[in-house]
Amino acid sequence: MFTLRRWWERRGLQVGIITLILAITWMVRETQGSFLLELYQLINRPLEVLHKQTPLEVSQKDNRRIEELENRIITLQTQNQKLKSLLKYVEKSSLTSKPILARVVGRSADNWWQQVILNRGSADGIKKDYIVKAEGGLVGLIDNVTPNTSRVLLISDSSSRVGVTIDRTAAKGVLRGNSSTGEAELEFYEKVPNVKIGDFITTSTYSQKFPPGLAMGKIKSLDLKRLPTSVAIVELSPPISSLDWVMVYSKATKNESDKPQ
Repeated sequence: MFTLRRWWERRGLQVGIITLILAITWMVRETQGSFLLELYQLINRPLEVLHKQTPLEVSQKDNRRIEELENRIITLQTQNQKLKSLLKYVEKSSLTSKPILARVVGRSADNWWQQVILNRGSADGIKKDYIVKAEGGLVGLIDNVTPNTSRVLLISDSSSRVGVTIDRTAAKGVLRGNSSTGEAELEFYEKVPNVKIGDFITTSTYSQKFPPGLAMGKIKSLDLKRLPTSVAIVELSPPISSLDWVMVYSKATKNESDKPQ
């Protein structure tokens, strides 16, 4: 008995370590390593809690959260202001059909002045050839529709042609878009039209795609010596370069809606 006790005092620690190693090896094998992961998480969790509760870290996290909320508030306020301005513009619009508010959600860098994608489509009642306006005037026509999106052909597209008139003098011409600048070129029907820089233009009764009287922009420069007809560069009044919210209308006007069915 005395001999066994002395042996245990000398070898007991080694036997205990070997037994622990064998037990851990068995548990790792049986649990496919999940035991070590749980053991690590058990040891590391209090340290993580202590780290997260560091006053500086908590303060920085709160500051980031506050900044995020402030940015969201500013964004919502900006959108709210835009929508209010848009609704005021709707009240003054010559188009009396109920507008569908839509937001620009797509625009290619390759055709920035040609097309935009809206977040409303046929499911919202939008159809091909519907009129698109923004605060300031005419934007373009719907030229393609899916259930949830629609594509707008902008009046600044080089393929766009719109009959227009000078408000001040009733001089008329055709407005062609310029895809490279975002402006438009107005070719007059008259060789020497009664027009000057700063004159405002609107859609004319000659326009087949739009009702008359829709604002489009103002004369930026003139070339009255150009052949075969005088031309003007028009600065478009809608914010074509930074469109956000727009209004989509059917073609019905007040005069048309008053006609007998």
